[in-house]
Amino acid sequence: MADSKYVLEVKDLHTSFFTDAGEVKAVNGVSFNLEPGKTLGIVGESGSGKSVTAYSIMQILAQTGRITGGEVLFKGEDITKYSEREMQKFRGSKCSIIFQDPMTSLNPVFTVGYQLEEAIMLHTNKTRAQAKERAIELLKLVGVNDPEKRIKQYPHEHSGGMRQRDMIAMALACEPDILIADEPTTALDVTIQAQILELMQELQKKLGMAIIMVTHDLGVIASMCDEILVMYGGRVCERGTADDIFYSPAHEYTKGLLRSIPRTDNMNEKLVPIGGTPINLLNMPEGCAFCPRCDEAMKICLKEVPDELRISDSHLASCWMNVKELYESKEA
Repeated sequence: MADSKYVLEVKDLHTSFFTDAGEVKAVNGVSFNLEPGKTLGIVGESGSGKSVTAYSIMQILAQTGRITGGEVLFKGEDITKYSEREMQKFRGSKCSIIFQDPMTSLNPVFTVGYQLEEAIMLHTNKTRAQAKERAIELLKLVGVNDPEKRIKQYPHEHSGGMRQRDMIAMALACEPDILIADEPTTALDVTIQAQILELMQELQKKLGMAIIMVTHDLGVIASMCDEILVMYGGRVCERGTADDIFYSPAHEYTKGLLRSIPRTDNMNEKLVPIGGTPINLLNMPEGCAFCPRCDEAMKICLKEVPDELRISDSHLASCWMNVKELYESKEA
């Protein structure tokens, strides 16, 4: 492995799906770095490209999907050049993923214990008895009560929160360097959501792994991410710390997302939804992807894609409004 201070570097990643209707550019030039032990949040509406970015890293795209450009460097080595056999070794042992719906991710005809043991045996040299012992240990680690009994049960016998814990245990089976969590709390109630997020933070401290948290809910990641990427139309439109994103948003899309979140300090404030519908990736505009839905859109927004502009040391945004403000401040 080449020396690198980052456990993962994504450089100008492009992923497309080739359909009968044409090429769908689901990820269009995404770049980011992830340090060991840090948490990166990727947020955006459905169809923004956040999950496809995660699946591209794992190379678990649908048959019509393909990485068409860019690099994904794991500890300095480009894994887009890996063979399928090499990727199988990478998945699970180096990078694991927790999928959105644990009920559909777990096989209903096998016990939870059998599925955990299979995952362990696939990536290690453990025997079935050793794998069972490790499965019980993992269920204890993620807070499942009475794990000796639980491993004999089927997924439908576990609650939603417990199934999510089962999935986290499976993802941690080989103590990966990177854990990708794709909407890990979507189907859970608020109390269980908080428990799952707290659990992930505790496990991160204990195991020292890096986490990529993929979600549509800015509120979920406010307290746990070191950096947040806001995606729209397959592109990163803004990136920064939680304070940057929440207290000084610099892209009109981010501002729209924040306006649609209820505020506990002012429950009488009316929520303002983002107008229009998500972008059609088959028919992308020439300029800014958010332009058709933006109230502040200018002529240049229709024609040219804005470059990332540095707002501060940790904060970047791709919005022509920032360029306009910069010129106006200079003129003043």
